[in-house]
Amino acid sequence: MSTAAIAALIDHSVLRPTATLADLEAGCLLGRRVGAASVCVLPHFVPRAAALLRGSPTCTSTVIGFPHGGQTLWAKVRESELALEQGATELDAVVNVSLVLSGAWAQVEEEVRALTRTCHDGGARLKLIFETCYLNREQKVRLCEIGSAAGVDWVKTSTGFGSGGATPEDVRLLRENCPASVSVKASGGIGTLAALLEFQELGANRIGTSRTEEILRAAADGEAALPRSPAPGTHDR
Repeated sequence: MSTAAIAALIDHSVLRPTATLADLEAGCLLGRRVGAASVCVLPHFVPRAAALLRGSPTCTSTVIGFPHGGQTLWAKVRESELALEQGATELDAVVNVSLVLSGAWAQVEEEVRALTRTCHDGGARLKLIFETCYLNREQKVRLCEIGSAAGVDWVKTSTGFGSGGATPEDVRLLRENCPASVSVKASGGIGTLAALLEFQELGANRIGTSRTEEILRAAADGEAALPRSPAPGTHDR
């Protein structure tokens, strides 16, 4: 896989609570320069990120209900509407983990449907974050079913701020329990090219990471090490 193709899988994250405006600008310029799929930023950064990424294929994405998902449905919907108004075109929304663990599935379904509808009505795409480290297999499968029925665009493993991140087992589970119309995003603790390629091979077509430069540097080093085909009219000696 080429370095450009790898970059196109990446949602470059600028989500640390200590991230500054300088970090935001550097992250957006990096994402734009390498052709990342998106730059995922803290909600208050959205207007500036949208301005920096305007005219490029790199999307402005942001997080909703981050990082624990415990906000009220009204608050999450309003946060989504504001993000869309300010220029976000992809939203990464955390499910209400408390409701999932409580078995309050009707409320979970209501929230997922409302967030999906709000996002799609605004012409954007939704990634539903499970925070898999807190859930058992049955809960993950149920969320796949709920997200698929609601029409989410991606199911996503983790915020990166829980007790664990993406695992091969979870990515495989999510891919096996969603239709082809629902993509999978692996996120949380992904810092190497080898990990990115493993998750891509398991079915993830988006990778969330803040280690974009290191990953792409490793990919470029690998490309440089590949043997070159001989030029037309020459012989390989």
